[in-house]
Amino acid sequence: MGSTPARPDPVAVDLELVLAVDVSYSMEMHEQQIQRQGYVDAFLQPELISALQSGPLGRIAVTYVEWGGSAVQVLPWTLIDGPGAAAQFAEALRRQPIRRISFTSISNTLIFARQLFQIGPFQGTRRVIDISGDGPNNAGVPAPVARNSTVAQGIVIDGLPIMLMHPDSASIPDLDVYYEECVIGGDGAFLLKVSDVSHFADAILRKLVVEILGAEVSELRPIDLPLRRVVDRQGYNCFVGEEMQERRIGQ
Repeated sequence: MGSTPARPDPVAVDLELVLAVDVSYSMEMHEQQIQRQGYVDAFLQPELISALQSGPLGRIAVTYVEWGGSAVQVLPWTLIDGPGAAAQFAEALRRQPIRRISFTSISNTLIFARQLFQIGPFQGTRRVIDISGDGPNNAGVPAPVARNSTVAQGIVIDGLPIMLMHPDSASIPDLDVYYEECVIGGDGAFLLKVSDVSHFADAILRKLVVEILGAEVSELRPIDLPLRRVVDRQGYNCFVGEEMQERRIGQ
């Protein structure tokens, strides 16, 4: 009998980062295009390159995921160790078509993302899921269940709640609080909310730089787009998305 080929040793990196980006139908098409361009532009910025090269190994691994009720790995795990690799990643992302996916399952996305860490060819000192979204979980298991299971594996979940002030039947006015209480978690987890489409690019770059540096949010200089560390909140209803979906089904 032939033996199973040995799996190559993983490549050590300072950070394994899953970018999980909301493409649900509650996001307008022009907002999705601006959001996508924000990620493309971020990987071309000297500030991001400087951050990744400042780590002990000077390299990170990134994969790009788009999600709604389900999740799709749009770009595979990619080693980024300088401006050339970052520009290639940005160009590969720019060429991808814009897709839209029904429903909003933060929990399915977290489960999908943590599986990517298991099968990826890298071994990061830190593992982070950076998840954006414009509504609460309304499909799959409740978000805190997936959050807790993910954090238990040593994975940090950071949030980018998108609050663009065009409410629909799937939105809530305190999405940032929902993300803080029900979604993000792990050592140093933080969120940065976007309340104006013109802020996408700055918010995305700022968030990526902090995640790459592994900086403590409390140590950062004040900025126009404040980052918030997770804090304990008592009594928040983390089932609000599921309850809204149930009411829609029952009508």
